[in-house]
Amino acid sequence: MTTNNNINTALILHKEILSFKEALLYLDVSASFLYKLTSKKIIEFTKPNGGKIYFKKSVLDNWMLQNESSGISAMEQEVYNHISKNKN
Repeated sequence: MTTNNNINTALILHKEILSFKEALLYLDVSASFLYKLTSKKIIEFTKPNGGKIYFKKSVLDNWMLQNESSGISAMEQEVYNHISKNKN
């Protein structure tokens, strides 16, 4: 079974458009959670001819990275830049 999952994952990584089931694997979320995101229009999707739901992988990537947290060194640099800017 693991080999089959590895093959599916490899195929998903090379696709630009993902089906609902592929998006579940890619995001590692439950179906109910992904349906909630689509019903509340939190995440973009397409539904050709009113049928199955599809996602652009780039949209899923952007959604996953929308609340990125900075590391300590990035925050230290930001503080340093702010202090330097205010000295002038």
